[in-house]
Amino acid sequence: MERLAKLHAEGALTTEEFTRAKNQLLSAPAFSNLPVKAIRRESARKFCGLPLWAIAVGADWERGEIRGHARGIFAFGDIATGWFAFGGLARGFFAFGGLAIGLFAFGGLAIGILVAVGGAAIGGLALGGGAVGGIAIGGGACGYYALGGGAVGAHTVSGAHQDPVALDFFQQYFPWLTRGIMRTR
Repeated sequence: MERLAKLHAEGALTTEEFTRAKNQLLSAPAFSNLPVKAIRRESARKFCGLPLWAIAVGADWERGEIRGHARGIFAFGDIATGWFAFGGLARGFFAFGGLAIGLFAFGGLAIGILVAVGGAAIGGLALGGGAVGGIAIGGGACGYYALGGGAVGAHTVSGAHQDPVALDFFQQYFPWLTRGIMRTR
């Protein structure tokens, strides 16, 4: 739909062609059987040019949107962009979702500049089943300081190897994590 609108705006499609293509697209059998349960709401209050909260869930065929994209301080949607973002794809300072990208990211695949927590985590401090980061903690961990079942990095703690520098680091900064899993010296 967006491509059609762009082509129409550029003059590649006449108004009649655009209307016909739009009607064909929106009346397609693949879409006609789907329930229409789109939700689009946002706060009237704004802060820094963004609504305080926004919700965008489901396909909105009238707008030509397959997924809802919420943009706000608190954003909830199929795709969410905001300071606090919650969605299938979440982007924000604090992001929570299937794919979460932000300063602090929590999700199935979490990519966080400072902290990432998830099944697969990539970030400064990464905690997950598979973790990659400056400090990585997980089943498979790769980082400068790495702790996990399979740990790779400059200073590692794993079942196969316990680097004294890594032991000191993890005992100092993560004492709750290191109790009972490291050999005593």
